[in-house]
Amino acid sequence: MEKTKFKTNIKCSACVAKVTPYLDEVAGENHWQVDLVDPARTLTVDNSDDVKIVEALQKAGYKAERQA
Repeated sequence: MEKTKFKTNIKCSACVAKVTPYLDEVAGENHWQVDLVDPARTLTVDNSDDVKIVEALQKAGYKAERQA
């Protein structure tokens, strides 16, 4: 399964809770995760549409940038 990684400004578990409904809608429940230990706050998404992921995070008030 292909995974896409994004650098985000999601900082804590409360932030993850806020973005959950948005990401579940576009990526699917249990098809994404945020690494809060990584300084880049990496969001990993299974089989994502990059534009929809970025837009979903923007709706929730966060930013994302795809990592190479």
